[in-house]
Amino acid sequence: MFLGKEVRVFLREQAKESFIELKKRNDKESQSLVNSIERVIGILKQNPQFGEPIRKELIPDNMKKEGIKNLYRVELSNYWRMLYTLEGTRIEVFAFILSIIDHPTYNKLFRYR
Repeated sequence: MFLGKEVRVFLREQAKESFIELKKRNDKESQSLVNSIERVIGILKQNPQFGEPIRKELIPDNMKKEGIKNLYRVELSNYWRMLYTLEGTRIEVFAFILSIIDHPTYNKLFRYR
């Protein structure tokens, strides 16, 4: 519950594919990432504003075209990043995890050097 509202967390497209792929692998790095993702999902259910908000002008154009109006970033283990957005109704908050990506991919997405 967050401010009296139920919080539901969903993995979308790329995030879901990445999570499934990581769960299939048995190496230490993958298992560490899976644990980190599951921990963050638990935190988001209690506090969906846990992540660091990304300024609106920095939201990638492809995400803006999908209607993303707010974007949050959470640092995961091994320098990976999770990107998510929030939507809600009067009775529920929805946290949609959009991407689970490594640091070089994150830098490329946001055009960092």
